[in-house]
Amino acid sequence: MDMFVALADPTRRAILELLASSGELSATAIYEHFPVSPQAISQHLKVLREAHLVEMEKRAQKHMYRLNPQTLSQFETWLQHTRQRWSERFEVLDSTLETEKKKQATKRKKDGEELL
Repeated sequence: MDMFVALADPTRRAILELLASSGELSATAIYEHFPVSPQAISQHLKVLREAHLVEMEKRAQKHMYRLNPQTLSQFETWLQHTRQRWSERFEVLDSTLETEKKKQATKRKKDGEELL
C-alpha cells in the first residue's frame, strides 16, 4: 500500500493525529473516537499498517497501535525536499516578476518623457 494513498483519507489522517497525540492506543480506544463502526476503523487501521504508517502489537486480547517513526521520517524527508523545490521555484518567479516590474516602470517613464 502506498503511503500517499493511505494519507489521502481524512479518517486515516485523523487516526494518525490521534496516535501522534496519544502515543499508543488500543484498537478499542481508537474506535471510540469515531462515529463509524469498529469494522470501518479496523479497515482504516489495516490500510495504515499496510502502508507502514502504524505498527500493531498484540498484547493478550488487545491490539495496540502506535506510529511507525521510520516511515514518518521518510515522509518528512520527502516533504522537506518538496518544500525546498517549491521554495526555489517561487524565488525564481519572484525574481522574474521583479525584473518585469522594473522593465515596465522604465518603459512608462520613457513613454512619459516622450509625451513631454
